[in-house]
Amino acid sequence: MGAAAPAGTAPATGATGDGPLAGGPESVALLRAVTGDPAAPRAVAVSGPAGSGKTTVLRALAAAWAGSGAEVVRTVPAGHPDPAAVLVVDDAHDLDAAGLDRLRAHAEEPGVRMVVAFRPWPRERGLARLGATLAASAPPLVLGALTAAGVEARAARVTGRRIPDDDVRAVLERTAGSPMLVDRLLASGTTRGPVPAALAEQIGYTVDSEDRRVVDLVVATALGAPSDGEVLVPLLGLSDGAGSGVDELDELVARAVAAGLCTPDGRVVPLVAEVVRARVAPARRTELRRSLAEIELDRGGSVLAVARLLRGSGATGERAAAVFAAAAAEAGRREHPDAVRYYADAVAAGAAPLTLAARRSAAHLVAGDLDGALAHADEVLSATDAVEPEDAVRAGAVAAAVLARRGLLARSAELYRWTAAVGGEHPPAAAVPVLIGTGALDEAAAVVGRAGGIVPGRAPTLVDGADDLTARGVLDSVQGSPTAALSGLARAAGLLESAHGAALLPDTPAALAALVAVHTGEFDVASSVLGRALRTGLGGPPARSRHRLLLGWIALLRGATVPAADWLAAVDEDSVERPLEPRDEFLAAALQVAIARRNSDLGGLMRSWTRARQAIVRHPVDLFVLQPLGELVTAATRLREESWVAPHLGEATALLDRLGRPALWSAPLHWARLQAAVLTDDVGTAREQTAALEGAAGGSRFAHAMATAAPHWVGVLENRVDPVAVEEAARGLHAVGLSFDGGKLAGQAALRTADRKAVSTLLACARALQAAAADVRPAPTAEPAPDGPAEPGGPGGTAVPVVPEVPATRAPQDGPVGNGPAPEAGAEQPSLLSDRELEVAELVVQGRTQKEIGETLFISAKTVEHHVARMRQRLGAGSRSELLDELRRILNDRRA
Repeated sequence: MGAAAPAGTAPATGATGDGPLAGGPESVALLRAVTGDPAAPRAVAVSGPAGSGKTTVLRALAAAWAGSGAEVVRTVPAGHPDPAAVLVVDDAHDLDAAGLDRLRAHAEEPGVRMVVAFRPWPRERGLARLGATLAASAPPLVLGALTAAGVEARAARVTGRRIPDDDVRAVLERTAGSPMLVDRLLASGTTRGPVPAALAEQIGYTVDSEDRRVVDLVVATALGAPSDGEVLVPLLGLSDGAGSGVDELDELVARAVAAGLCTPDGRVVPLVAEVVRARVAPARRTELRRSLAEIELDRGGSVLAVARLLRGSGATGERAAAVFAAAAAEAGRREHPDAVRYYADAVAAGAAPLTLAARRSAAHLVAGDLDGALAHADEVLSATDAVEPEDAVRAGAVAAAVLARRGLLARSAELYRWTAAVGGEHPPAAAVPVLIGTGALDEAAAVVGRAGGIVPGRAPTLVDGADDLTARGVLDSVQGSPTAALSGLARAAGLLESAHGAALLPDTPAALAALVAVHTGEFDVASSVLGRALRTGLGGPPARSRHRLLLGWIALLRGATVPAADWLAAVDEDSVERPLEPRDEFLAAALQVAIARRNSDLGGLMRSWTRARQAIVRHPVDLFVLQPLGELVTAATRLREESWVAPHLGEATALLDRLGRPALWSAPLHWARLQAAVLTDDVGTAREQTAALEGAAGGSRFAHAMATAAPHWVGVLENRVDPVAVEEAARGLHAVGLSFDGGKLAGQAALRTADRKAVSTLLACARALQAAAADVRPAPTAEPAPDGPAEPGGPGGTAVPVVPEVPATRAPQDGPVGNGPAPEAGAEQPSLLSDRELEVAELVVQGRTQKEIGETLFISAKTVEHHVARMRQRLGAGSRSELLDELRRILNDRRA
């Protein structure tokens, strides 16, 4: 037996003075009792697995008795033992029945001193009777795993120093607290990392010395076999009749535990498992894992764990391929990206590529690899005569979803129609957003009319319910109630949070719900739905960028350009490794352009327009990009690049005509075209768009707010300003979330009226709305993480905008507009420049033009010119470069 110290369940003293018994308080207590009164009668059983320290305890006790002058007998006498001698017997489990009977008879005599050690298994009847006799005299000393305190005490004795807590935990975990293994690992000088060769050889001898069947059990379990009789009995070739195989397995496990190779729950001790895995020959390892995988496959259980073990083993053949294919299907049902690798392994093992191509395409789509998804789907679609109709339908649906994400909704719709023809059914409910997005309203309505039925041979799933709700919601957004549309789409998103399948859709219900919410001015609802989608990972990795960009779009519409830029930056950062698909790139480009335009950053606008042009040529028009398209129309007008968007505008007009000009979708585009007309002072176009907006005013309160404000833009162009009505219209825009637009209307109206009091009132309103837009604060919510901690309002947090109330404005009674009350006489001036001049200075050093500065601060370009002239005079700047130097110095001092 090993000369290791024993352990107890009570906290160890940690004292190195306990010598070989350090870390085993119960053993120490027994030794002290013997040392204190060696003549006292004492009959004790010591039980524990190999390596628990039984031999060490017996040696210490024998030495204590011998030191008192007693005769110590270490073997079982052939005849009657001397009553005055102390009997110390180790490994009693190896004795024959006669030897056990003699020990029991001696234990029954009064006044004896004896201690007997044995393993807990095998427990023959004679050993059990001996144990019972000894236990009647005194409680047995049961040795087991060391505690952390016990490991610390053993380490102090073996190494002569206290080891760090992390090393204590590492030793305890690797050895499962086995005292023998603890000592050996500590003595090797390596608590972590590869097992030293000498220690590995020691453990190898211990394993190999056991019964061959026990070794087979340890090897199988170390290589990943579960502690399950249904697997281990056939894997180890045990008897399988009348439950005898399970009984045999139980006995082998008990033997392995008694040998110190396994923990009481049947797991191989980690350090032993490391050694065993390293010693098993590659061919045997592959064969055992193949057998294990086949057993799991035959019994219909989960094969993921065994497939992971089989990967990289070089296993081939029909059964290995079947295991990998089953693992891929299992991972696919969980929308786990490992499905892609398992399908590849199945083909490498010998499976016919075409038979798995349809399922591989779905796995690649779930993993976000749209190129791979389309390639495998096309493999099926190019050989429809050689595949099952079910595979053709699956591949067609995957290809349709990929094309939709790439902005090719017309081609996607064709594929959905084709899958319906192949499957002998109508297009699925998932096709409705694609059909409506391309203007096929009647066809979509027919699909919705047939939706909700039971598919023969299959129970309705959560995905089926979500598809139906999504289809009805999108249809309602065109020809029904906006509230019903939003409700249905939000419920569809909620259903898919607890199910899998969103990754295979052309768009997520959360994204569609957000779009409908945005088009109705329900920005809080949109943010909430998208926030939940990010937290739950709805739609998988491919949908993450889309949901983030939509959150950025919401922030933009509210005038909060900083959070909008943060969302865009986060998406762009992720797209370095995985470029955005055309649909997401179109939205990202529109968002970048819109941020620059709202910040009056002409340089940034020109730079972002390069990206926008590329996005425009890659993405045709569909219903769901009309709002970003409107932003690009406005920006194109600002840059005199209208020819880039003219074809898309024509397509958008035709699309809306085919859909019956739904107010929900058409109003934002008309609003954008109105803004473009304002930029060019095109009164005629402004009137046309105003009329269109007034026609759509009943669609939602969002459309109503825009329709109310539109005539006032015409009035601004014609220098007709009703201050009270303009302010009311501006606040109406703010009420539906368009604070930036409301502020812009009030500011421009202030520049077109000669009434000084009206100017002051409108400018105060404009600034209040502008401040409200800047004060949109995102409430932090967690986003799933593999990408790091969540941050409020940025890429790691879901923006749920909080729009502050804007108090009614009141025109100042005296003083210049926008400069606030005059300072009291004698008050210390914090700067040579007034607050307004500092605002102008900030924009001047950014390189803004006088017109851009005026648009940003709601003042005229002439007023900007006067401010610049006064600053130049006050600062004594003789040139523009000197002025810029002085302004930078002043602004830097204020920041410091």
